[in-house]
Amino acid sequence: MALPVNIENLVNGESVEWERLEFKAGWNPEEIVHTLCAFANDINNWGGGYIIIGVEEQDGRPVLPPVGLQPDQLDAIQKKIVELSHQLQPGYLPVVQPYVLMRKHILVIWVPAGDLRPYSAPSTQGGKAQRHYYIRSGTKSIIAKGPHEQRLLDLTARIPFDDRINHQAAVNDLQLGLIRDYLQEVKSDLFAESDQAPLPVLGQQMQIARGPDEFIRPLNVGLLFFNPEPHTFFGRAWIEVVIHQDDTGRNFTEKTFKGPLHKQLRDCLAYLQAVVVQERTTKVSGQAEALRYVNFPYDAIEEAVANAVYHKSYEEAKPVEIQVFPDSVQILSFPGPVAPVDNAMLQQKRIVARDYRNRRIGDFLKELRLAEGRGTGIPLIRRRMRENGSPEPTFETDPDRTYFLSVLPLHPAWLSGSNQDSNQVGNQVSNQGDSSIGPVTGSNYWELLNRFVHDFTEGGKPLDLTKPDKYRPLVEFLEPDFAAVLRACTSPKSRKVILEDTLKRTNQVKNYNRYMKPLLSAKLLARTVPDRPNSSQQKYFTTDRGHFVLKLLEKTAS
Repeated sequence: MALPVNIENLVNGESVEWERLEFKAGWNPEEIVHTLCAFANDINNWGGGYIIIGVEEQDGRPVLPPVGLQPDQLDAIQKKIVELSHQLQPGYLPVVQPYVLMRKHILVIWVPAGDLRPYSAPSTQGGKAQRHYYIRSGTKSIIAKGPHEQRLLDLTARIPFDDRINHQAAVNDLQLGLIRDYLQEVKSDLFAESDQAPLPVLGQQMQIARGPDEFIRPLNVGLLFFNPEPHTFFGRAWIEVVIHQDDTGRNFTEKTFKGPLHKQLRDCLAYLQAVVVQERTTKVSGQAEALRYVNFPYDAIEEAVANAVYHKSYEEAKPVEIQVFPDSVQILSFPGPVAPVDNAMLQQKRIVARDYRNRRIGDFLKELRLAEGRGTGIPLIRRRMRENGSPEPTFETDPDRTYFLSVLPLHPAWLSGSNQDSNQVGNQVSNQGDSSIGPVTGSNYWELLNRFVHDFTEGGKPLDLTKPDKYRPLVEFLEPDFAAVLRACTSPKSRKVILEDTLKRTNQVKNYNRYMKPLLSAKLLARTVPDRPNSSQQKYFTTDRGHFVLKLLEKTAS
């Protein structure tokens, strides 16, 4: 049976982090058994990983199109994988499935985290092999030594709550309709087989049910996503939203979102977007285009709520609580972050967490594009707030890590209802005597960038690259995705190629508006057929202004 993932997304690292993927151009039993062992040990509770045979690797990334395997190799390799699996101690068996990718045969080995870790594997395939514990380090499998070995031993028989069998439920508590809806949405090949497969078999294939044939039981993650009322198994597993009309605490409205995790998350976000998020347009004196900003950027709210759903404990009967005040949105979940993340680490720009509470919940949310990769959530929230011109968000927990609180402050101009701040910022930039960008906020960034680039490309100002710090605000505000588009379009590219091949996103209007339209408005990107924007021959290229920005990015990054 097929795997419950989209293979193209998997190979391109869109639904699974690169550290959880290993690519092999051909059959190498010694390396593969070490990687089987490392993924099964899952020292960081990331959820195991995937070995993809028939795809060459370069610097941890796939080389496409794949080299592929011969059809007559597939059966022989699958039998050898079973033999290799028996070399692991304790016993372990991965899920193996052949696929055709770009007209080439490949073999995908899904290695979920094992229940009986630590696992050991022979160092070589020779007769004098020693046994070692293997773990993942970046995109490599290495022998666990010293503190890594001790940490692995400490994980013995410890299974994250979301990946445990629920003995109070039956496999029939998993709803086939919800499972099929999920498989269809993520475009898994398993969808076509799911209407014929018995529910216990389908549950085992998706790793949402486990046990001997006569006593198969659902896993907690299966009930959280594929039961219509997961709160009947996990107390208060829902999201509560309270919207305060004033500061008295008496005038408020409440709404509770229940159901499968992804459904309640989407319903909650749609409600917040419709009821809470508002846009304002401000006319700036001496400027043709008005500035647009929102009271609370939706992308920041989306990421903060998704983080809360992802990382809360479903062993505790406490909901995710969202309080919308006149001056902030506050998202509270229980308990706090997993050690070593503490309050001091939460104040840093980037958080390095080595362990995760809900490895399987994260996998499902990422496959549904409802959560970002590891360690990217808080930086993304900060970036979205900054782009909107909002104050810095705050994140906190207590010394015992009993809670996690995210606070998104209101945009400052929203309180006064005036455009005073925008005018002041615009005047500061236009009156500068030097060539630096000056004060920048997310709400005025594109307009200020437009003026700044014009001064140097059409206005004749000299660019002083001996002092790159003067231009560093540009680097901090221009997202890597925008820079990637500019680099890709140094030779003309179609919209489909830009969004799907360069950015690894779907060719949809929302992604065009998000990643390409701002570059067009700033004249960093241009159309090859400008008088017919919807032409089937339309392509996009980086303008001289765009090349100027790329040059600046290169200099300020060095």
